[in-house]
Amino acid sequence: MSTTQTVTFVTPKAPAPPGQPDIEYAPDYDKWQARAARRLAAGNLPTSVPDGFPEQLTGNMVWEGQTIAETYDWTYVLSDDQLAEIDRAVEHFKALGISFGHITPETFPLPKLHSQLRRLSDELHNGHGFFVIRGLRVDEHSREDNIIIYAGLSAHIAPQRGRQDHKFDGKPADVVLTHIKNLTATKLNKIIGSPAYTTDKQVFHTDSGDIVSLFALETASSGGASRLASTWRVYNEIARTRPDLIHTLSQPWDMENFEKADKQWTERPLLYNFPATESTPHRVALQYGRRYFVGFGALPRSHNIPPITEAQAEALDTLHFLGDKFSLNTNFQKGDIQYVNNLALFHARDGFTDTEEHQRHLMRFWLRDPENAWQTPEVLKYRWDQLYEGVTPEASVFPLEPFIRSAGNKGR
Repeated sequence: MSTTQTVTFVTPKAPAPPGQPDIEYAPDYDKWQARAARRLAAGNLPTSVPDGFPEQLTGNMVWEGQTIAETYDWTYVLSDDQLAEIDRAVEHFKALGISFGHITPETFPLPKLHSQLRRLSDELHNGHGFFVIRGLRVDEHSREDNIIIYAGLSAHIAPQRGRQDHKFDGKPADVVLTHIKNLTATKLNKIIGSPAYTTDKQVFHTDSGDIVSLFALETASSGGASRLASTWRVYNEIARTRPDLIHTLSQPWDMENFEKADKQWTERPLLYNFPATESTPHRVALQYGRRYFVGFGALPRSHNIPPITEAQAEALDTLHFLGDKFSLNTNFQKGDIQYVNNLALFHARDGFTDTEEHQRHLMRFWLRDPENAWQTPEVLKYRWDQLYEGVTPEASVFPLEPFIRSAGNKGR
């Protein structure tokens, strides 16, 4: 277990709505332990997992950060020949004179590397659930060329790019690329409602979609480590020690919708169960973000939404602290591209310090590989449709510079 019981956050706390349990975006270990003790003392908690849920999960997707390196090398280092093939693909694509939205395996050909990238997609979906591609020489390419390389490599791993925002520069658009960078020193500071645009720690969470990918254009002066945790390992621990929380996580929660929508919140579980089929093992999937239940910065949880329960507050802290306990630091470096199965893993980021010379700057895709994709939970299909349906090459936008997307923007 991490020895850090509380974390100092730079961003002012989001005020809690009436009736909300004593819980904030910054997890507090002592409050978690006290709440767990109170609830256990009160008794009357389920002593087995819900019907149909696995007692324990097995396979490569179950791993711990302290030991995984003994059996799995998650870093795929590009050779000089492969880098040359990538450069040729960039020149081939640029010669076509078409927009970034038209980047596909056909327009960004990698005849030798393709089979390796397809193998890595299989690792995402059926193996350990993550890997890092290393060796790209960011400083030798323009921002535009780095985007072409990122989109081109990703197209061979998972060809569908998800819509991360529905507008750009105030106009409707399919924004498929976003930037993760500290923007608190800019005039945008007062509207930031997501830790992605601050130097704060990001607690454990998932993004949206099947695969979340990050490309490091620059790393921080210090801190900013990328941490991954196996949902399946954390599930096994909760199922063994606190099966009642599996009930809590698999029942509907009132999750805030920070984008403009007909309703301000969505009722859905955080944990999903997929029994084994002829071709797939028994799986569980996790989809959640802590800030959607407790708020962050300029976007507090709305007073119009029912407060979360004490059980839900404990479950949120349990996910975070067990994720922390079993997590891996991927040693994310400049030029690395990290790919993560967003249904099987959850992730966090350490707080960091920027300097004039070193300002942490990542680009992000939300991807999907129809050939290998996991089943989408029924209640999440509407969200997956928002991400992946109707994204056209012509409407796809790849911003060159950071901006605050609508879901993290008070001024949206």
